[in-house]
Amino acid sequence: MAASDDPAYVDHPLLSPSFIERRRYQLELATAARNTHTLVCLPTGLGKTTVSLLVTADRLDEHGGTALFLAPTKPLVQQHAEFYREALEIPNEEIVVFTGEIRPEDRAAAWDDARIVVATPQVVENDLVGSRISLAEVTHLTFDECHRASGDYAYVYIAERYHQDAENPLVTGMSASPGGDKEAILAVCQNLGIREVEVMTDEDADVEAYTHDTSVEWERIELPDEILQIRDALNEVIKDRLQKLKSLGVTNTTQPDISQKQLNRMRGKLQELMNADKSEGYKGMSTHAEVMKLRRAVELVETQSVESVRRYFERQRNAARSSGASKASQRLVAEPKVREAMRLAESFDGTHPKFSRARILLAQTLGIEGGERVIVFTESRDTAEAVTEFLSASFDVRRFVGQGDKESSEGMTQTEQQETLDAFRAGEFEVLVSTSVAEEGLDVPEVDLVLFFEPVPTAIRSIQRKGRTGRQAEGRVVVLLAEDTRDEAYFWISRRREKEMESELRELKSLAGDIESELDPPQGSLGAYEDEADAGATGTGASPASASDDTVGESSGSGSGSADGATAASGDREATNGQAGLTDFAATDEEIERAEGEGIETGEGHARADDTDGDDIDGSDGNGGETVGNTETAGNTETAETTESTDSTNTADSTGEPDGVVATAGDDSEETEIVVDQRELEASIAKDLSKRDDVRTRLETLAVGDYVLSDRVAVERKSIADFLDTLLEGERSLFEQIGDLARAYARPVMIIEGEGLYEERNVHPGAIRGALASLAVDFDVSVLRTVDENDTGELLLTIAEREQTERDRTVSVHGEKSAKTLSEQQEYVVSAIADIGPVTAQSLLREFGTVEGVMTAREADLREVDGIGEVTAGRIREVVGSDYQ
Repeated sequence: MAASDDPAYVDHPLLSPSFIERRRYQLELATAARNTHTLVCLPTGLGKTTVSLLVTADRLDEHGGTALFLAPTKPLVQQHAEFYREALEIPNEEIVVFTGEIRPEDRAAAWDDARIVVATPQVVENDLVGSRISLAEVTHLTFDECHRASGDYAYVYIAERYHQDAENPLVTGMSASPGGDKEAILAVCQNLGIREVEVMTDEDADVEAYTHDTSVEWERIELPDEILQIRDALNEVIKDRLQKLKSLGVTNTTQPDISQKQLNRMRGKLQELMNADKSEGYKGMSTHAEVMKLRRAVELVETQSVESVRRYFERQRNAARSSGASKASQRLVAEPKVREAMRLAESFDGTHPKFSRARILLAQTLGIEGGERVIVFTESRDTAEAVTEFLSASFDVRRFVGQGDKESSEGMTQTEQQETLDAFRAGEFEVLVSTSVAEEGLDVPEVDLVLFFEPVPTAIRSIQRKGRTGRQAEGRVVVLLAEDTRDEAYFWISRRREKEMESELRELKSLAGDIESELDPPQGSLGAYEDEADAGATGTGASPASASDDTVGESSGSGSGSADGATAASGDREATNGQAGLTDFAATDEEIERAEGEGIETGEGHARADDTDGDDIDGSDGNGGETVGNTETAGNTETAETTESTDSTNTADSTGEPDGVVATAGDDSEETEIVVDQRELEASIAKDLSKRDDVRTRLETLAVGDYVLSDRVAVERKSIADFLDTLLEGERSLFEQIGDLARAYARPVMIIEGEGLYEERNVHPGAIRGALASLAVDFDVSVLRTVDENDTGELLLTIAEREQTERDRTVSVHGEKSAKTLSEQQEYVVSAIADIGPVTAQSLLREFGTVEGVMTAREADLREVDGIGEVTAGRIREVVGSDYQ
């Protein structure tokens, strides 16, 4: 950094004068980060973004190009963009924001002219897969809250593409809490291609001057008898269900406080039984789903609020009424003890004691002590709404939640989020009640009190929350803990994990000189990067990536730098070792012309799967965590809006794709082009294909099909579970989808992916064979089987290469959803009644002849129809005959 006339501020050609305060620890971190791919660990509120800003300024000044800054949520993206515009002497129009609210074509146009792009990772991932942008000219890439770089989260894919594509790459990862142990931290480093870790803690003298003590108080709350009665009724049912599972040999305990880890092991054993095609495995899995639902209800009533458990029960009742409801949901709401718990919750006219204690703490802070602002964090959006309503009687309160709408709960738009934060900063209201969306990095103003409505069992999130106080003055954190509940367990877990993390960070700090030896080459595609680092570290201050021009050329030429040959040229991949090659099995031109001249007859035949009596396995409340899946993080999916991690991350950040966009044809390059429906990004196929040098992927919203491989070949891909779902039920039946595909493309293909087609569900094999026969004979669809996503990707590429290279066909997306026939419209109307589904709708129409006949049929007559039981018949009459309110 250049010397400054004012020693209190950092001076740099690209920095706004007298704007960035000179802090020694930030300058030291920036100096380290500009020389190699670095993970910067710094306590929340001490300016990690400033460190990245200093590195970005240096890189743009010395190397030019573009800087890319990634942050996990839209509010964070807006905040960082505003900071960069203030801090840098760069025209505002050259600092652009990429979120799903920006149209894809507008993002592509803005990319070329931008010097700094601040974006959500999902959008950048989509634009890379869709070949809308290139990372070749990006000279600095920042991953904010980089602890997310695990599993299928977009950071991992973007980092791999960056190191593979960029001519002069430099990565900076930033987090206050990069992981719970050394292995997790090293995994983040490897996933991002990071080579060195720089750690500053509160104990460092340079940092200590800018921090203040944050006291943490644990307030124990005793639950009243009425709440304990609801809990005990539910626990009795849990014991009963665990006894059934114990009889299957998958558990040896019936205690209702069974841990999530034990439940996960139990699920694994049940899956083994299912894989062995043993019926007790399917029954046990359904029982396991009941236990998960019951545990969630117990947790809500113990630690959140009676209102939240009321809403949860209502959702379960609605789910049990719907067509195709799982046996687990139906048994749950029919269980007498559960019904008793529901009745007790409905009749409870008091409040959870946490509510009254929260009100007292706020009165002390804002009234007696003269405080100005308080943040209340809670895990459940239902509880956030209930707390907001309760506290509003005494304080000026607003809620702050994620953007996605959830059942019975409306989210906030990005504009509403920004307006709420701006108003909170301006002092327009005094209490912010937030779910996890405000935890990570948001520049929420200094507050006098952070109130945890419940302990947080994850060290990362607990540290993030504590960072909201103690920045400029002594702060206070209070955690409400319900005695003898899961709060107690979470309390100890949180304490243990935070101590482990602090210990690991100190250890990593002490190992700064040895950390490179602990990091393996991050990705296979970075194999040549080791030599490059040695060549670049010559004391010039340039990035060790400066030699990467040769590396990139070498990789694209021979594939020597690729992971397991993933980017090898197609000629290498097609080496046949004397065996028959692709073209040996190709049809002649005459055969193709003759086949095309015959046209396509789609037929009217529909295979039926009426009498399947399948028991849908409902494990949706199981250990999903932030798999998100897609997007991410173990734990009960519905617990802790990690669940709302999608609240916190807005993980399903809208891609900005309009509905039914028609793709454009490919260019004249030698690459094989594959058009991918944007909804297919949940799978890894498109991302894996996009990494290949000889493949160009285009991301579109396809009206029909999932992949378009030429002007005549389109592919509908279904996992076995998806195939059976659309065969039996769903918004669009299997045959409706395939009918549209066959009418739009001359060579429609269906790929069924996975193993165990006849074992996945309790569906009669005859029904499955009938569906396959109808696809082949009635719709003239080629049905192909693949083992997994990798196998599917290879098959797609093989077909595309044959079409585009051997047959010189172009890619043309011309499909549209066809208009429904009169029969299809009639089936659609009837299937919407009580969510009965298309198969049963066909039975009703055959029996009564018209839609009007179905609507006016008596309940007794309805029960005579195959597939209509007493409950469904009653529901139909209720929907048709009830007054509209």
